Amino acid sequence: MTAPVYRRILLKFSGEALMGAGEHGIDPDVLDRFARDVRELVGAGVQVALVIGGGNLFRGAGLAARGMDRVTGDQMGMLATVMNALAMQDALERLEVATRVMSALKINQVCEDYIRRRAMRHLDKGRVVILAAGTGNPFFTTDSAASLRAIEVGAELLIKATKVDGIYSADPVLDPTAVFYRRISYDQALREGLAVMDTTAIVLCRDHGMPLRVMNINEPGALLRLVHGEDIGSLVVNGN
Repeated sequence: MTAPVYRRILLKFSGEALMGAGEHGIDPDVLDRFARDVRELVGAGVQVALVIGGGNLFRGAGLAARGMDRVTGDQMGMLATVMNALAMQDALERLEVATRVMSALKINQVCEDYIRRRAMRHLDKGRVVILAAGTGNPFFTTDSAASLRAIEVGAELLIKATKVDGIYSADPVLDPTAVFYRRISYDQALREGLAVMDTTAIVLCRDHGMPLRVMNINEPGALLRLVHGEDIGSLVVNGN
């Protein structure tokens, strides 16, 4: 296979993706499969940063709607992302992939603090860096954290790994006439209110020229083919 097109990427998993067919928690088989996919990327010479959501363990926004203080709920959600990050670190290290978890919240006995320059050094040394606890602030989603960290560490591509094969004009499960977008602009995504990422994340990517690829994480070998230049999923960029 030819050399990868991208030297450094940031890969965003949703916490829900780790559930597999379950209703909550982490499916060990899914975790191991994702870890093998990441190992393939590292083996191809790609520097990989990861952001993993926490929705499989806790959703602060949902409890906030039922009366819980929103800041408290979001802080609990951040801790859920740390738990997922530690699980992914363990899965990767069992595959002999050097990995570091860096948290936006100070949890020194569990993982490193997020420091941009240190994260970039880890990446330069070929270590997978899992960026946990979102931005460290309430009211910001892990989508926003992924966009922010991708820009900070100089990623060449932000990949949002989902359960669908890209971006549609509507939910393809509910609307069989939904149109698939192979390539769209950030302005179009904002204008049409497409459920790509939250608005803050989209604006961050748009304003900093960060290309975003939305793809199906359950397609075997798709990540590896993507970093080698195959047109997989949907691409969101500035312009048309």
